[in-house]
Amino acid sequence: MAKIEPSLNAIDQPPLIDFPCDFAVKVMGEAQSAFRPTILALIQTVLPDFNDTKIESRLSATGKYISLTCTVYVASQQQLDAVYRLISAHPLVKYSL
Repeated sequence: MAKIEPSLNAIDQPPLIDFPCDFAVKVMGEAQSAFRPTILALIQTVLPDFNDTKIESRLSATGKYISLTCTVYVASQQQLDAVYRLISAHPLVKYSL
C-alpha cells in the first residue's frame, strides 16, 4: 500500500489573511425588515462591539433581495469562521461571501 505524505507546502505557507484586520462579509437574502437586524445580532454574538454603522446595504434592481456588506474587525481565523458559520446557517440568508 502506498504511503501518502502530507504536503509540506500546505504546512509552511503563511496565512492568507493577516490578523487582526477589518474584513468585508457579504450577506444576501430576501428584502425583509428583519434581515438587517438579524444579521447584526448574529455577528454580535461573536463580535459584541460590532454595530450597525459597519453595515452597508443595497437593494436589488427589483427590490426583492438585499445585499449587506458587513465590515467586521476580527482577531483570528476562528472568529471569522464563527461569523460565517452563524450567518450561513440562518434561514433568512441565501448567500454569504
